[in-house]
Amino acid sequence: MQNATYTPSRPCRVEDVPAWNIETDVLVVGFGAAGSCAAIEARRAGARVCVLEVASAGGGSAALSGGEVYVGGSGGTSIQRANGFEDSTEDLAAYLTLSGGPGADGERVRVYAEGAEAHFRWLQELGVPFKGSYLPGKWIEPTTDDTLLWSGNELAWPFSATAKPAPRGHTVQFKGWGGGKVLMEHLCAQAAAAGADIHYNARGLTLVVDRDGGVAGVVARIDGEVRFVRALKGVVLSAGGFIVNRDMVARFAPAALACVKEVSGGNDDGSGIRMGMAVGATAIHMDQFFATVPFFPPESLVKGIFVNERGERFINEDAYHGRVGHYVLRQPGGRAWLLVDNEIFGRPVIKPNVEIAAVGETWAEIEQELGIPAGALQHTVEEFNVRAAEGQDPYFHKAAPWLRPLSVPPFAALSYCSEDLEAHAFTLGGLHTLPGGEVLDADGRPIAGLFAAGRTACGLPRWGEGYSSGLSLGDSTFFGRQAGGSAAQR
Repeated sequence: MQNATYTPSRPCRVEDVPAWNIETDVLVVGFGAAGSCAAIEARRAGARVCVLEVASAGGGSAALSGGEVYVGGSGGTSIQRANGFEDSTEDLAAYLTLSGGPGADGERVRVYAEGAEAHFRWLQELGVPFKGSYLPGKWIEPTTDDTLLWSGNELAWPFSATAKPAPRGHTVQFKGWGGGKVLMEHLCAQAAAAGADIHYNARGLTLVVDRDGGVAGVVARIDGEVRFVRALKGVVLSAGGFIVNRDMVARFAPAALACVKEVSGGNDDGSGIRMGMAVGATAIHMDQFFATVPFFPPESLVKGIFVNERGERFINEDAYHGRVGHYVLRQPGGRAWLLVDNEIFGRPVIKPNVEIAAVGETWAEIEQELGIPAGALQHTVEEFNVRAAEGQDPYFHKAAPWLRPLSVPPFAALSYCSEDLEAHAFTLGGLHTLPGGEVLDADGRPIAGLFAAGRTACGLPRWGEGYSSGLSLGDSTFFGRQAGGSAAQR
């Protein structure tokens, strides 16, 4: 069988394994946020741990992130409290439930909300650096080395009407873009120091199943050679999502094809999900994805209003940029513009080349230049201005700090039409698991020996419209620990 062709969608039968080249207790496939934490926790439970990482270094896509971890509850983390913010477990759970959308997992939400503050202390105890300072305002990702920020929809309707707002984005200490590399350097180093046997340039090819349908190990290609790795206690799949596999995206999340920028370290090819599905695992919410069309900073642009080709508003612009992005992407004809006046005009930092689709001294000129039906845009702006002057937004409930009339000419429309978009995306769907990481089959029963975490699993973030920055790292590190611990104790 050494010369056989292995694919994630067809498992290898244990009777076809010529010999086990490596034997371990817990085998972790993928060495990103979830995999590193799974390895640490399994080692702390006394299990032998082997890690397979397809790249030449650890970190995965998490190493390219902003390094924000979404945590709170239990009265608040030490950093929340030090900066004057209280955060109850109930409010965190309520927020996570709403952000999880129609398919929110109540048990997973409860486990995370009750353990998030302790999980943050765990990260601190590992040596992950957090400066501790608070950064007010709206940010896609902080370029300072501050810690605490509003990283989601906490202050925006309808979330603010459901849960008492609190900033929960906890960012590692790093100046500039991409603080995730600092987080992953610490987590990967801790996994190695704990004694995990880490193999780089090691691709998991397919699962090995025993005669009862349980998972016994993995067929891997390590440094170009096919190797059979036996896992006596369990396999943890933490190989990322599937955003770079355009065939899978077209099949499961076709709306994400509108997003030309893949948020990935390059190896989110869906192989972990496919391995699980091949042995009977259920994959859920596969149509869901994070998407953003960044339109701030400067935060002054949040005071503008988005309109579609009918001249209608469609979202409260103070919502999280990913939520706004989803609404922008599905407007009629793929056409949307951000309307601004001279007082708040600016170029988005992340998209400085945004096209100015129209400029005029009156909104009638803007309307005509955009080709919007006569009077439609003018009516929208006029009504918005009247209400904003009164501090009200009865249709979309934009918060008062972001409400002001658009009345200082010249006026402009920034294009967020599909032909001008550079939307960013990664997938949220994945294998159906219990909070402990156990992968479930179509009948909701655990598959013996199989666990998953991170974006290979469908975790807390499972609804693109409710995503918050830091949810993926929070979910991956927390439930990676759960999966590693569960596998070690099997």
